[in-house]
Amino acid sequence: MQRGSQGPIRHPGWALPLPDLVQSAIRANSVAMWALYLSLMVAFLGLDVALLFAQHSEPGHEAAAGGSSDHGHDHHALTLSPDGWEGSKAGMAYSELNHHLAGLFVLLIGFSEMAQAMRGRSLGWARMLLPAALLGAAAFLLVWSDHEAWPIGSLSFTETFFGNDHEIIQHKTYGLLALAVGLIELYRRLDRVTHVGWLAPLPLFAMVGGLMLFTHSHGAHPSAEKIALHHAVMGTLAVSAGSSRLASAWREVFMGWSRSRWETIWWGLILLIGLQLLFYSE
Repeated sequence: MQRGSQGPIRHPGWALPLPDLVQSAIRANSVAMWALYLSLMVAFLGLDVALLFAQHSEPGHEAAAGGSSDHGHDHHALTLSPDGWEGSKAGMAYSELNHHLAGLFVLLIGFSEMAQAMRGRSLGWARMLLPAALLGAAAFLLVWSDHEAWPIGSLSFTETFFGNDHEIIQHKTYGLLALAVGLIELYRRLDRVTHVGWLAPLPLFAMVGGLMLFTHSHGAHPSAEKIALHHAVMGTLAVSAGSSRLASAWREVFMGWSRSRWETIWWGLILLIGLQLLFYSE
């Protein structure tokens, strides 16, 4: 009996058959794609900085930052001590500790993705660090993100999740998103869900969370400009990381490439965000 061919039925480099001309064009333009991507990142970050400086140079901004405006962080100004929680030594210490702990969770996510990208068999257990870190971050945000919020503060559940304090609502929203994505990643890495569509929630979470940072405010704070700039930089990195992971997943699923430089950008930016949070100060 004649033995069958031991070679692949088709070239494994592409999941979908594309004309040679298209493949050659994509490879030839890879440098241009990288240059365009990096240029967009730099332009996006520069626009963030310019908008922030323009915002904080507007007349009356100093008064709002000092807490005299009636449209600022009303909850903190009305229900806490006369000096206010925001900007006080205790408030800044609490906020910095929260950011540092969040940085540790983000670093765990970055190291988990780095181990996955390097395909290290000896570090196979590291693939579970990402869902563990996301679930840990979710528990932290839902419980300890704000000292006056439910369940550790004086605010009720309804006041916490449906009140007028946008800072608290954003923290809790981050927690709920981290919980949902953490569960998805846990089931995905346990092979309980296998459809390629489940690859999308993680990078989309990074992108949506990054965009939310551009509207995240600590209210009447003496370091409001510094905090806003910090969040703008982190938001830019998060959006860039999420888009890189989407690009990597697209190349892996639809083009059959097992490795991608976009994947390196993804975990590299995640580690950079973690370091930024770890050294955060007000």
